[in-house]
Amino acid sequence: AGTGEKIEEIEAFHPERMASRILGMGDVLSLIERAESQLDVKKAEQMARRLTENKMDYNDMLDQFAQVRKLGPIKQILSSLPGMDKHLKEADIDDSQMDKQMDRTVAMTKRERACVDAINPSRKRRIAAGSGTKVEDVNRLIKQFEQMQQMMKQFGGKGKKRRRMMGMPPPGAFPR
Repeated sequence: AGTGEKIEEIEAFHPERMASRILGMGDVLSLIERAESQLDVKKAEQMARRLTENKMDYNDMLDQFAQVRKLGPIKQILSSLPGMDKHLKEADIDDSQMDKQMDRTVAMTKRERACVDAINPSRKRRIAAGSGTKVEDVNRLIKQFEQMQQMMKQFGGKGKKRRRMMGMPPPGAFPR
């Protein structure tokens, strides 16, 4: 079955999955299959480890953006989830926003991406000029990153009970 115009958008036809798409119940199995074929498992495990240790930096954020882009347009990814069809009709999802965030992150130097606290106002101006955006846009990226860090701090608490509640693996669960 074709899901788009490109050759990569042809997938095996599964009648029950197509029926669930038509009924607006999503197609989680196809999304999982696509994720398994597109995403790098070693990178995902490494990212999970860094997140649980709360050592996330802009390089990790850039990797996450790249991984999501591999899966396809965000609207298509969300349409695979059950019950999202109603919300997607009303939502205006723009994939170019993620591309712009990636551009701002790429405009950073290696040190700025690795050392989160290294970005001061003059560096923000340089990043904005390098990415062809405004300083406010760079501030928005930094704010988004800080919110992600805060969320990961909540998930990555030291307690076993909290990890179990969030469905996260214990430290050392991933082989090195």
